Amino acid sequence: MRNGLYAALLAACLALPAGAQETPIQETIQNQIDAFRADDFARAFTYASPTIKGMFGTPENFGAMVQNGYPMVHRPAEVEMQELREVAGNLWQRVRIVDQAGRAHLLDYMMVETAEGWQINAVQLLPAPDIGV
Repeated sequence: MRNGLYAALLAACLALPAGAQETPIQETIQNQIDAFRADDFARAFTYASPTIKGMFGTPENFGAMVQNGYPMVHRPAEVEMQELREVAGNLWQRVRIVDQAGRAHLLDYMMVETAEGWQINAVQLLPAPDIGV
């Protein structure tokens, strides 16, 4: 009986949905955005996965890429975490960011779990949703 209960409990824990990871994933993304707001590119770089770190090499290169390619992430006016989804075995956190000019942007953050915790492995800027009248 005890072994059966243990096995059922273990199976339930292993089958936790993506939502069980939501808080630490959202904290990682928010912490990186907070670092960008403070122009602390060295700290922002710590939230990037080993793959991203390898691509950019230094916090300065990484910071320059974000400033030029993702200015809404560098200086957001608002940040809203949306749904966390699993797609083809990867966890993607949707984030709505409003930039300083008041424009809303949707981004998907691909997350990976490493020895250092959850890290950002990719960011996709999604097409703006169609706005109808």
